[in-house]
Amino acid sequence: MASSFNRVILAGNMTRDPEARALPSGQALTKFSLAVNRAYTTKEGEKREEVTYVDIESYGKQAEIIAKYCGKGSGILVEGRLKLDQWEDKKTGEKRSRLGVVLENFTFIGGKSQGGEEGGAAPRARGGNDTPSAAPDQGGDDVPF
Repeated sequence: MASSFNRVILAGNMTRDPEARALPSGQALTKFSLAVNRAYTTKEGEKREEVTYVDIESYGKQAEIIAKYCGKGSGILVEGRLKLDQWEDKKTGEKRSRLGVVLENFTFIGGKSQGGEEGGAAPRARGGNDTPSAAPDQGGDDVPF
């Protein structure tokens, strides 16, 4: 039997302010849409750009951080998994579906944070822990740069 792998990495800008709310359990939920651009050149040499819009949902501490520090236009790198939502339209009775991403890790990128500093000053969250982890020791001082 073949094994499966469900992992998505996207970098883009938020298309609107994040929508934050609390679930009945008390856990934070924040939803937002991400615009991911792709630039390419046609066979005729014409430069073009296409945009893909992706719905993202985040939970817990990460959801709280995104709701607090992000807004429309914010740059963010998202790591997560694909999730297919399926439902029946109440008006037409038709089956509907939407493919989205459940956020597992993220990093703020580009632009300015609310504090007015460059994007690198914004917190980084990985796996529900909002404190950055230290880089592993690379073996000493013999690195040539």
